[in-house]
Amino acid sequence: MNYFDKTSEQLIEPPLRSPEVVMKLERLGAFFPNRLSFARSLVRRMSAENWLITREKFDLNDRGIGTAVYKITTPIFPVWFVVFADHLDVSERTDRVIAEKWDATFTLTTREPDVSKLQYLRENIPLQEAGRCTSDEIILSRANKSVRLFDYVAEKLASGQQPNPAKLIEVGYLMRTTAVYGNGKFGLADFEYMQGQGLFTLPFQAEMLCVYLARTFSFDWVEDIASKMNPKSWCRLDDNLKRGLGVGNATGLGMAPFLVNHPKLISNWISTRERALQRVKKVETISAKKRTQFKKVLEQAKNHAKEWSTTDQRQAIKLSILIKELENIKPCYQHLASKNGWCKLSNWSIQNLSIETQELINSVLIEIYPELVDALETETGAVENTSLIPGMMLEELENIIDSDYSWAMTFNTREKKNTARFWYASEDKEEPRFGWRYLEPGAEKEMRIGIAQEIQNLKRALKQKRPDKSKLNVAEFLISKPKFREIIQRIQSLQKYPYAEIRDNLLADLCRPIDLLRCKLAMFGATKFDPKSDLWIRITLFQGAPLKEQLDPKTADNWLFPSQKSGF
Repeated sequence: MNYFDKTSEQLIEPPLRSPEVVMKLERLGAFFPNRLSFARSLVRRMSAENWLITREKFDLNDRGIGTAVYKITTPIFPVWFVVFADHLDVSERTDRVIAEKWDATFTLTTREPDVSKLQYLRENIPLQEAGRCTSDEIILSRANKSVRLFDYVAEKLASGQQPNPAKLIEVGYLMRTTAVYGNGKFGLADFEYMQGQGLFTLPFQAEMLCVYLARTFSFDWVEDIASKMNPKSWCRLDDNLKRGLGVGNATGLGMAPFLVNHPKLISNWISTRERALQRVKKVETISAKKRTQFKKVLEQAKNHAKEWSTTDQRQAIKLSILIKELENIKPCYQHLASKNGWCKLSNWSIQNLSIETQELINSVLIEIYPELVDALETETGAVENTSLIPGMMLEELENIIDSDYSWAMTFNTREKKNTARFWYASEDKEEPRFGWRYLEPGAEKEMRIGIAQEIQNLKRALKQKRPDKSKLNVAEFLISKPKFREIIQRIQSLQKYPYAEIRDNLLADLCRPIDLLRCKLAMFGATKFDPKSDLWIRITLFQGAPLKEQLDPKTADNWLFPSQKSGF
């Protein structure tokens, strides 16, 4: 879209990008992290508030089995990160949620783990879902060592040598989490309770802190094992190499329904990002300093992309195009010296670059204007409640559908390809699954993910009431059609949330759930997206982030696109 008056070349204030553009699966599946992502916000906060992370207990045997405790001192009150390291047989190692044992299990607790508390945690945290937490505990998590890297690094350090940097960057982490639970699950403190206490007031800050501390523990763990393997000649892992390692994560379908079931939260996440981008596009004159920053971060992005490995053919093709476009990006520089240059650059990218590169550039633009965008990070929360407006006339309801849900009417739900899939929860772990409606049993257990289909069904029911529709309100309609209560309540409650709905068919045969996963993971701050199928993905969190000893406000916020070549 061109935002300029053709006769005067004056900037017409760029609007927020349309949900019709942003909320398509193809674009959601091309998102990158940005400085408002939760991992970035957390590190910025820890640095600004001088959080102190100290190792209080590290009682591990020669095999690396035992207990570790870290204290996190904040201006509000301290919390503790408690780790139980165990031995895991090869036959027991899996990233699936059905696992019952892990190399390490964690909790974040607001109560100092004295002898009795530590004993209680030791009896319950290693059991994970089968254990019992209290409202003292905020987060429950677990992780496995990287089979490709952990033992290799330990052996190298034990011999007094640093590991091969190329091998480290290929994997990207020493440990990979398989779940990070919070918000009241399994007896944990819920988010509302934590908000009241004042330490964790924004979504997923506690979860991100747990992951950051797991990364810290992974460095201490591998060094401790190395020291016991060879006490006389071992060495510590170089700090720069540590910066190049994050925490891995294997994420499956469990994350996908979240985006449908938390529409207000998702709308606020996307809206915050889009408003940040809009603020940058409003800049009339780009300073020389900002032009230099832009080029520097784009170079870092190119180096990052070249170190980003994937086994997924489709992602590999996108990555190849991304690298090629970044290597030939100079034509975009012509806009930087002109008035309203960022807006012109945005128009140019839409016409000339792939969606993946467009979204990368958007993250770069947000990155170089902290003074314009950082304050927006406080607006990422939402109260996820809905209420029915029974007195709304059906005519008004249908007008809302016509204006806000026209996207839902763009495909024929009577064609099998458009209803080929269904979402359901497994019986054993209530883990989301993605079935084939006409090939597999279970459709009667379907989760409410097909919002577009529900809208079409409602629209048909309203059409049947057309002769007397103007005289009926929602309450009267629901007397005879009670099954539509939830979808009507959703429509009414989301009128002020433009980015609440994913404007695609989530039951279509071609739907790829990993697009949903990447969207949410990018909001977390994940990098190195590596799809393993259409249903699950591996990523890295906190790669390039400062170590706990490096939480300096002046240097702790420059790791959007970490790479070995750019220097961590």
